[in-house]
Amino acid sequence: MATETIQPVEFRLMRDYIEKNCGILLGEEKAYLVETRLAGLLAETGCADYGAFYRLASQEVGTALRDKIVDAMTTNETLWFRDGHPFRILKEVLLPEFAPQLVSGQRFRIRIWSAASSTGQEPYSIALTIQEYCREHPGVRPDQFEIIASDISPSALFLARAGRYDSAALGRGMPDDLRARYFRQDGQVWVLDDAVKKMVTLRKYNLQDSLDPLGRFDIVFCRYVTIYFSDPFKRQIFEGISRLTSKGGYFIISAVENLQNHADLFEPKSHGTGTYYRSLIG
Repeated sequence: MATETIQPVEFRLMRDYIEKNCGILLGEEKAYLVETRLAGLLAETGCADYGAFYRLASQEVGTALRDKIVDAMTTNETLWFRDGHPFRILKEVLLPEFAPQLVSGQRFRIRIWSAASSTGQEPYSIALTIQEYCREHPGVRPDQFEIIASDISPSALFLARAGRYDSAALGRGMPDDLRARYFRQDGQVWVLDDAVKKMVTLRKYNLQDSLDPLGRFDIVFCRYVTIYFSDPFKRQIFEGISRLTSKGGYFIISAVENLQNHADLFEPKSHGTGTYYRSLIG
């Protein structure tokens, strides 16, 4: 008979497996989290205990089970226009800085990366902010912006690609006027306008992998993800982002993070109640 209670040695094995495969660092007090989130997979695979489950996962040929474990362990908590100020900074500071360069032909496009994009609310909020800016400034077009959105979770990316959200999900931060302008109702769900969806390219990506294939960006959003990582891994990510942002590019993190220990990489700036960062390397 299978046991769903994880033993200390089993927790340590699974903890190390999870950190190796998606970077999430789990303290000893998080044993319950591994146990509760992986219990369904334990039953699905028919493993007698978490030790057998670890052996199955670590000896796997391919990535099917690994992807399911990452899906189960990855936090997909998100909402539209989360925190507010990053999108005000985008609309009131960053877009006005780049827009004249697009209008004059100095730049042909602005590239934006939404790392850890979950089920799509962040990159689509970025796209909607750009759509609204372009409505107010006819000389700038949405097709002059390229938004790359990445996440490690296959199921999160599947939901993001669909662009279909129920009323509960849409009610978490979506203003009524934007819902009316950019969504249509289809039964119990709201469907995002194709013109907005086409602004975003979704990719499966692990932040542990090389950033080089992603290319260069003008603006990077990496929010509510590095809080789960070890300090050395955070430094690795921040160094990589500082290199891939174009000269004078910008980096936006979450309200619960700061880059005080990375002053050699980024210069803090403020607008209203929000802080954003300019790359010093680029």
